[in-house]
Amino acid sequence: MYHGAALMKIAIGTLNRAKTAAVRRVALRIWKDAEFVNVGVLSGVKPQPMSDEEGIRGATNRAKNAMNAVKGAAYGIGLEGAVQENAYGMFLGGWVAVMDRRGNVGIGSSGRVMLPGHISKGLKKGGELGPIMQGIMKDGNDEIRHTIGTVGVLTAGLTSRTEGFEEAMKLALAPFISKGIYKKR
Repeated sequence: MYHGAALMKIAIGTLNRAKTAAVRRVALRIWKDAEFVNVGVLSGVKPQPMSDEEGIRGATNRAKNAMNAVKGAAYGIGLEGAVQENAYGMFLGGWVAVMDRRGNVGIGSSGRVMLPGHISKGLKKGGELGPIMQGIMKDGNDEIRHTIGTVGVLTAGLTSRTEGFEEAMKLALAPFISKGIYKKR
């Protein structure tokens, strides 16, 4: 962890308000002197990740690209939503990757929500979740993705996109806040 007098820069690889709020809320619990810089970076994966593997790869790519884009950043944070299909249906979740300058990486995921069949079918046909939800909810201003997210719509507000990414962020920080345990063999 960082213990310096100057502000520590954390590069966040997204311009999404819900994701940014999640990172800030959690990171400020650990690093009170953090300065956040948002940058739009490429994920290196499809616009709609269709597996956990792809979601993790997108989050780690975003973390690395964000850190490289922000001069003096101590950490890069990448966030990526993804769906994963199994025998019970298609589930939506989020992945967070935290990376430091030494190349140490922590990865965490949010909880998951089962998608309705008609949404899953749209994704399998090559659609993206954001535009599909915009159409269903008649969200012409693209507010859902920046606020409650699909998970918020499907749970009628019981949880939100920000809350899901907060949980993933907390879990991704484990290797950084429990270094001694992670170094044991």
